[in-house]
Amino acid sequence: MNRSKDLDTVAPDDEVVVPTPKKKEVVAEKKIEVDNSKPDFSQTVYDILGHTKSPFSSFLVRPKILTFTERDENEEIYLAVRPHWANNISWVIIAFLMLFVPLFFKYFTFINFFPSQYRFTAVLFWYLITFIYAFEKFLSWYFNLFLITNERVVDIDFNNLLNKHFAEADLSMIQDVSSSVKGIFGTFFNFGDVLIQTASEVNQINFEKVPNPEKIIKLLKELRDLEDQKNGGGKDNE
Repeated sequence: MNRSKDLDTVAPDDEVVVPTPKKKEVVAEKKIEVDNSKPDFSQTVYDILGHTKSPFSSFLVRPKILTFTERDENEEIYLAVRPHWANNISWVIIAFLMLFVPLFFKYFTFINFFPSQYRFTAVLFWYLITFIYAFEKFLSWYFNLFLITNERVVDIDFNNLLNKHFAEADLSMIQDVSSSVKGIFGTFFNFGDVLIQTASEVNQINFEKVPNPEKIIKLLKELRDLEDQKNGGGKDNE
């Protein structure tokens, strides 16, 4: 007799094997322990100061490309400030007016006695003086920096191409910080002086005519508190 096609393919005498369900492999999740004793101060810096993007800003928060020759290998710049841009208005106006001075040369009769090529040379020489004046003023503003790092405060005075002054004080040496905002421009544009009293060789460091002095003081206060915590922790472990 032919077996029906729909019969089981397993003979009655064969042992029936019931497939056991596969055990799910339980992978234990590794818990990554985060050391909260050392918080990321960079986020605190952004919370206090905000963000800046332009390299020509007077208020640079954690600048990426800015550095200085005396910087240590692992030193991080939290803030770099220049005098507020409003302090440039006076020399910009002077440089702008100097551009029009050659237009009045014709009213000086003694100049008319010189040949035209000499008068042309005089005009070029005047514009060269104007350019040097404006360029020197810009460099003095651009490189006149006040820095706050994770180790110290730094004052770099770039008065001209041949005169540079460098002063510094460790954060642990800061004793007192005060600020003053003077005049209509200072109040309107929110810039002033931040005076830092220290116990180092440099008795005081003065950030002159810098923007947002209240934010600078708040950052310095946070850094001083952080230094106090480090020093206190070090004493407990001894």
